[in-house]
Amino acid sequence: MSRVLPRLPRPLLALGLTGLGLCATPFVTADPAPFDLPGPALRITVTRGERTLPIAEVPNLAAGDRLTVDADLPKDQRAHYLLFSAFLSGATNPPPKNWVQSAETWKDKDKDRRLTLTVPKGARQMALFLVPETGGASGTIVDAVRDRPGEFVRAVQDLNQASLDRSRLNAFVAAIRAQENSHPEFLRTIAPALAGSLAIKMNPDCLARVIELQAACLLENRDALVLADIHSSSMTDTLIGAPTDLALQLSYTREAGLGYYSPYIGVIRDIARVFGAFGNPQFGYLPTLATRDGDRLSLLLNAAPSFAKPKSVLVAAMPAIDAGSPPRLRAATDQPLCGAKPGLVLPVEGAPLIYSTAFARDMAVTLTQANGQRIEVPVRARADRGGYILAEPLPAGLSGKATAKLHGQWGFESFEGPGFALQFPSDGEWRAGDTDQSLVVGRDNVVELTGPAAACVTGVTMRAGNGAAQGVAFTPRGAEAIAVTLPMKGSRAGPVTLEVQQMGRDTPRTVTLRAYSPASRVDSVALARGDRFVTLTGQRLDEIAGVDMGGVALSPGTVTREGDSDRLIATAAGDRTPEGTTARIKLNDGRTLTVPVTSAPPRPAAMLVSRTLTMPDSPKGLALATRDETVLPDNARLTFAIHAGEGQSLTPADAVEVTTADGSTPVVLEGGRDVRLSSSEIAVATLDPARLGPAAAGPLRFRLVRGAIKGDWVPLATLVRLPRIEAVRCDAGQCRMEGRDLFLIDRVAASADMAGAVPVPAGYTAARLAVPAPNAGSLYVTLRDAPAVPFTLATGQ
Repeated sequence: MSRVLPRLPRPLLALGLTGLGLCATPFVTADPAPFDLPGPALRITVTRGERTLPIAEVPNLAAGDRLTVDADLPKDQRAHYLLFSAFLSGATNPPPKNWVQSAETWKDKDKDRRLTLTVPKGARQMALFLVPETGGASGTIVDAVRDRPGEFVRAVQDLNQASLDRSRLNAFVAAIRAQENSHPEFLRTIAPALAGSLAIKMNPDCLARVIELQAACLLENRDALVLADIHSSSMTDTLIGAPTDLALQLSYTREAGLGYYSPYIGVIRDIARVFGAFGNPQFGYLPTLATRDGDRLSLLLNAAPSFAKPKSVLVAAMPAIDAGSPPRLRAATDQPLCGAKPGLVLPVEGAPLIYSTAFARDMAVTLTQANGQRIEVPVRARADRGGYILAEPLPAGLSGKATAKLHGQWGFESFEGPGFALQFPSDGEWRAGDTDQSLVVGRDNVVELTGPAAACVTGVTMRAGNGAAQGVAFTPRGAEAIAVTLPMKGSRAGPVTLEVQQMGRDTPRTVTLRAYSPASRVDSVALARGDRFVTLTGQRLDEIAGVDMGGVALSPGTVTREGDSDRLIATAAGDRTPEGTTARIKLNDGRTLTVPVTSAPPRPAAMLVSRTLTMPDSPKGLALATRDETVLPDNARLTFAIHAGEGQSLTPADAVEVTTADGSTPVVLEGGRDVRLSSSEIAVATLDPARLGPAAAGPLRFRLVRGAIKGDWVPLATLVRLPRIEAVRCDAGQCRMEGRDLFLIDRVAASADMAGAVPVPAGYTAARLAVPAPNAGSLYVTLRDAPAVPFTLATGQ
């Protein structure tokens, strides 16, 4: 037999060469030795009732089973072996003497060289021994088994466990080698499937190497590759007294410098401890791992047997004697499968031994169609596919839904596996859900399509308008739908055609959708009690064609911008007042949005009571003066009083927002600092025009702000920017004005009625301006920010 395992930990060589407790080298420093030496083989059949199975198909023995055991030795075998069988009944219960039987394998007669046994009632384990012919061997073996039953019980359990684990490792190695010899380029996809099916630890870094090195890398440190198998571990703990879940955790734990500690290594190390606990100068016990093939039980040794004292006794474990324990096989998916898919796989998990042993046999799947008709098809386990594949094709013409149930034999017992939902292509249209209106260009869209046999969809293509068709990604969503991702970042609004292709169908099914431009985003719709209008905030509110609330139609006004959001007022016609908890918003392209309405108390209202200007104490240059109290020079401070609306009162937290006509420079006068209460109805606010920015000019307005609720705008004043006039000089009948920012002046006249006024060109940049001669020491000026308001300029002339 070719070598399939690297060297195991050092303790095993000490066990193999020195026998029972005679190791001269310390346990932790002995030379390593793998189980790679082919030993003798046995031929074993098991009969239960009227049925006989080869040993490879028997996962467990039962009381009353009849066994036939033959040594399968070469014809030129010169060393004679005695074949012993021993039944055990537990660690604390020595077996009767007649539970140990022997045969002389070199004899000619069957009754002499063959063991014909019946499993006695009360037996729990069974071991086989091959002992070199020696006088007194029978008594020695019987005494050893009866004197120390616990050691043999543990050894048999662990050897049986290790043999099952070894079968999974052998299956993994054989599959990797076969793939390496046929199509190594597929190892990247095959190896993970094999590792998952057989519960083998795989190093994913190996798949990043060049193809020629992947297989060798995957098979490095094979003694550390085998992880715990839940099914076989349920028969006996793989680590000393450790439950299975702990064994799985320890599979990835560094221990004693021996690499990743696996349950497989743990079993072998336990056997070393067990056999090292007792000894005999005549015999040394050599453990073997058993591989099964039909009725042949081949033994693997970790050291060459000795025919000199202490002679090596080969110990082989037989299956446990207990109630049948079929694997806890479960479906690896709860999604429907497409029955028309070539190479259909019924994915399963939870029982790696279905791939590495012949315990599960005569496996088949029963398909039950919607009409009750049943079809039986044999299946085969494929570790590289992660489940069972059909051994025969299904009949043609199947359609609709069906259920598939795995079943077969596990040893002598019937075995029921998991069920699966299957779908077959059938007639029927595909359609989109209610999400088609959210199909928007400029972004990726996810659309749910529903139709028959969603599991059988093989591809979806998209065509936007007259553009080229392109494949799009999709994922199953439940049993009857798929979620399709449509890339529309560079698309235009218009029709979008989807084609759904299914297995077994030559003609794809067509679904037509419509893509829209980005819709308005309405963040809020606020309705204050008593108002005939609602306030909408969001993005792209200019796309709104109308609003309906409780049967009341509201017409949108002009969109304004406040910070990063649009603001829109929609007003009801006539004297009707909108009511309701939701607003139905119609967009220009025909789409509609339904948005909840936020109810608010009556909006705070205030009216202007009085205004006072505070001019600078020492104005620079000549002063401009006016009697119009609505004008606010940019170098003055405005103090104004407001009165609460009818039936309302003011609070200390109320703020006042002031802005220009276009709303581009809002300023919030905070309650308690810029705004102070005179009474519950009167508040006084102070505004420094500089806070509005150097470009602010023209009509100002204010409104009362209470938390997130804002009142109506009220005119406040007209902000004017003043030029700096240094002097007016007259010489020889010519007068001129000197100063800066003279472009802010609209006209200059010698009388208050502005008769004969001299206009100032727009964009005037000079520092001197020809003006009329002053009348009684005064000129009259109008400014561009308030051209209807005359200012008096005292010239001193």
